[in-house]
Amino acid sequence: MIEKVISFLKEFNYEDIPEVSKDNAARNFLDIIGVSASATKTELSKIIRTHSSEFYSHNPKTGLPSSIWFDGTKVNAIGASLCNAMTIDALDAHDGQKLTKGHVGCGLIPSLIATMETEGNNSTKDFLRNLVIGYEIGTRSGISLHKSTSDYHTSGAWISIACAGVVANILKLNNKQMREAFGIAEFYGPRSQMMRCIDYPTMVKDGSGWGAMSGTSAAFLAKSDFTGSPAIIIEDEKLKHIWSDLGSRWYVNEQYLKLYPVCRWAQPAVEAVLNLQKKFNFDFKDIQKISINTFHEAKRLEKKHPVSTEEAQYSLPHPVAVALIFGKIGAEEVSNPYIINADVAHLREKINVCEKTEYNNSFPEKRFADAEISLNDGQTIKSEITEAKGDPENPLSNFELKKKFRDLTLDVIGEDRSNKIYNKIINLKNSSSVNEIFKLITDPI
Repeated sequence: MIEKVISFLKEFNYEDIPEVSKDNAARNFLDIIGVSASATKTELSKIIRTHSSEFYSHNPKTGLPSSIWFDGTKVNAIGASLCNAMTIDALDAHDGQKLTKGHVGCGLIPSLIATMETEGNNSTKDFLRNLVIGYEIGTRSGISLHKSTSDYHTSGAWISIACAGVVANILKLNNKQMREAFGIAEFYGPRSQMMRCIDYPTMVKDGSGWGAMSGTSAAFLAKSDFTGSPAIIIEDEKLKHIWSDLGSRWYVNEQYLKLYPVCRWAQPAVEAVLNLQKKFNFDFKDIQKISINTFHEAKRLEKKHPVSTEEAQYSLPHPVAVALIFGKIGAEEVSNPYIINADVAHLREKINVCEKTEYNNSFPEKRFADAEISLNDGQTIKSEITEAKGDPENPLSNFELKKKFRDLTLDVIGEDRSNKIYNKIINLKNSSSVNEIFKLITDPI
């Protein structure tokens, strides 16, 4: 199967990518950039930008410098991959894929842009081709890893494979070097445990930064003829069925886009309570208690009193409470002063979360929740079984995606720059060069 993957990387033509896949790749790219801009306000982003500028300085011998997004600082490609992926990961609003239980674009796009910068490659076709290919390899890598190990690892553990692939492709490595790059990336990719960060939310998040750094490093090492173990998640015969439809099934079309900057697992519950509030027109002060039924992994998002944005993003009670009180969940609502808001804290205490066997059985293909709200007047109202909007079966409209992008970016980069980025990315396939869009996302704020 490794031969098929390498052949797909090196030989698949841009013209053979379905137009809808190019469009969906652009939508995912837009979403990532919007999240990145907003996430620059987080403490995590400030720390990793300082760290990257101090420890990953550019060496002219390695090519042109790469950029820290919305900052302008020049570093090497490995540092840019790490920094920009960790900044995106700082705000849990980016695209994802159900079967991977994780996120492809968060690590992939920083590695791709960093390498194109250092190689001086400004071809839109090269960018879009490798972007789509990266989603195909990344999604299959995530599915393969989950099939081949009993523990649940972060996106960083498998996105390193996709990053290594697209970086190796941009570097024009030969077949042997590409195989070594995959092996190095799999071996050194962070086998970080996702549920540990769910139970104890901190800045390590979904591991995407370390995965991007590992994958980018792997390709540059392979270029120097460093050798690596075979990548089991590609080469294991038991997993070949996952890779057999490469080039015919387009997983880039099967990513979800979020409405809210919190863990995807919490969002069905948010939708359920908002649907009830819209239908029955009650105020949050009318609520006596809220009972949420959902799947096990979502129940683990049990932080009732978060003290950081990381805990707020990996909490189910917090976004449910914020949504019912303020009618929205944006970047501000998962930060102070909303985290310590007295009304929010009081309502979080009224929320009880239980897991339901039938919802467990449907995960990860389906993520369900339902809500029952008891009101002070004695009335009890129940929602339908609910899934979050934004899945491939129920995608965000272009209007909703644009609104999300504007909400994330206007206060950070201003309306003029926000509009320019939006228009450039949405019309990306009609442009011959990525120079202008790269400049728009890398210039300092």
